[in-house]
Amino acid sequence: MSLDGFIAYPDNRPGELFDWYDNGEVEVPHSGDFPAFRLTPQSAEYWRAFTQSLGALVVGRVLFDLTDGWKGQHPLDVPVVVVTHEPPADWSYPGSEDFRFITTGVPDAIAAAKQIAGERTVAVAAGTIASQALAAGLIDEVAMDIVPVILGRGVPFFVGLPPETIMLGDPSEVVQGRRVTHFRFPVQR
Repeated sequence: MSLDGFIAYPDNRPGELFDWYDNGEVEVPHSGDFPAFRLTPQSAEYWRAFTQSLGALVVGRVLFDLTDGWKGQHPLDVPVVVVTHEPPADWSYPGSEDFRFITTGVPDAIAAAKQIAGERTVAVAAGTIASQALAAGLIDEVAMDIVPVILGRGVPFFVGLPPETIMLGDPSEVVQGRRVTHFRFPVQR
């Protein structure tokens, strides 16, 4: 996320926000044909701990469409629950059985992801879906990778939250990488 709270430019390009994925000396491979990251040792340790805990990922239809559903295999090799008004009719790749489309809203998508993940972590992609889950009280922790850039416009990290204040606790983790700082904040209830 940029310092001014955006996760992409208005056209959904991440621009400089993902430069930290390739500014280090530690190779972090992905599933399938996705290129490996090259992270700093600090970012690599943070990233591995996060990704090894994952049991499922919840995303919105916009991210799914932008990535063409990662061609049926998410780079983190976890099942993906997609919140959508209408599942894609003509989307089929090997591995697409690891994608589940939920048309009944974010709470049902989170419930489905929890069932899939079991005791493992369910991650929710930033933006509209995470904001809806946060507003519904379904998020326990907010993780942010803050990049020292000001975009001035774009797709916000939080979208359409209710006017009530949502309090986050002191960071449970802060990791300084190169041109990124990783934070994890517990949600206070």
